[in-house]
Amino acid sequence: MIIFREITGENIEEVLALNVDDNQKSYVSTNAESLAQAYVYSDTAYPFAVYDDDIIVGFIMMGYYEAKEYYTLWKLMIDKRYQNRGYGKEALKLGIRFLRERFEVSEIYTGVVPENITAKNLYKSVGFKETGLIELGMEEMRLVL
Repeated sequence: MIIFREITGENIEEVLALNVDDNQKSYVSTNAESLAQAYVYSDTAYPFAVYDDDIIVGFIMMGYYEAKEYYTLWKLMIDKRYQNRGYGKEALKLGIRFLRERFEVSEIYTGVVPENITAKNLYKSVGFKETGLIELGMEEMRLVL
């Protein structure tokens, strides 16, 4: 069963050790970079380690984007050892539920590198649609709840 756990001194090394395949590295920032952003934006960033029971399989971060006044799926990564097992989709659904229950959101945004077809298809599989906006090399997608 997929669960989120807060990132603490007990699991931070596990989070930092997660990696994607080499061919995916241009699509996603490192977890260290994401945790640095979470630290700077601590009032509006919500990072979690993704576990399958007691095995860490990935990292997710949601947040509130003040400049555009909306909630966003900021980062989702599944370690290369655990990809293609459904963890990404389950983590994505859990992240959507987190934002919906905690903040009562009616829509969620995310950004995807346009060439990252796998991620785009994953987001589409739970209802995200392209908005047509491409900004800073990222294609915006929106999920209306």
